[in-house]
Amino acid sequence: MAKKLVIVESPAKARTIEKFLGRDFEVRASMGHIIDLPKKGLGVNTRKDFAPQYEVIEKKDKLIDELKAASRRADEVYLAPDPDREGEFIAWSLKETLGLQHPHRAVFNEITKGAVQQAIKKPREIDEDLFNAQQARRVLDRLVGYKISPFSGGAFSREQAPGVSNRWLSGSFATVKPRYAPFFQRSTGVSLLC
Repeated sequence: MAKKLVIVESPAKARTIEKFLGRDFEVRASMGHIIDLPKKGLGVNTRKDFAPQYEVIEKKDKLIDELKAASRRADEVYLAPDPDREGEFIAWSLKETLGLQHPHRAVFNEITKGAVQQAIKKPREIDEDLFNAQQARRVLDRLVGYKISPFSGGAFSREQAPGVSNRWLSGSFATVKPRYAPFFQRSTGVSLLC
């Protein structure tokens, strides 16, 4: 008898959730992200709608093969990464990378038997808005890190770029605006001091 497959982020969660769901379910862990922008290079097509160019994360090939095999054996697949925009991105990447046609998105805010069982009973689709929010955040981090930081005169490094772009996105740019505005203007030609 084929089981139902549930994919979560961590092995610890997988073990706990498998106990809650019983023997009709196989619960596997994705170990977090399975794809990302490349380690080297921009990884964003700035000439075509800023499309990200994802690649499988190093050393995840075997895990992906195992998850593909498990998904082929299953009657149904439930994607259950965390209920945030990163979790939605992980769910989307699992769907795409594993070639899943109609996976269920199981969302729970606590790891209790009741919450997990309810999430399996009432799954939803992958939230495209949440996925796109994470994708935009990742692309912006990369653009800030690779396109603007070289012109910053050392004000921030590529490693600091995600923090800087997050402050811009969260509306607290006023705290960094005076410091970074000259570098932004030099690199983009756009003045932030209005």
